Amino acid sequence: MTSAEAIQALGALASEPRLIVFRLLVTRGPGGYTPSELLERLAVPAPTLSFHLKELVQTGLILARREGRNLHYSPDFERMNELIGFLTENCCALADSSCVCAPAASRGSGQA
Repeated sequence: MTSAEAIQALGALASEPRLIVFRLLVTRGPGGYTPSELLERLAVPAPTLSFHLKELVQTGLILARREGRNLHYSPDFERMNELIGFLTENCCALADSSCVCAPAASRGSGQA
């Protein structure tokens, strides 16, 4: 993940409604939700939800897939983990004490 990609993803998550949508999708897992299912769980108008879903899809944090006539939105766990890896890639690199981050093997490549 590049710095620019991380900034774009973090910028998308810096919106409280998008963060709520993303966290709800993460909770649901790979099966995801349809827009109507999301509307049932969130107190936002349909056009607002559509706007936020579009922003999250553009950053690659969520995926949209069509099943018949329905769209299903789900988190892109690989992309999410790339972002987490980017953020923690150099965790404790200069620390004098033991690190509290995940082991280096589980972190992303973090190339900027």
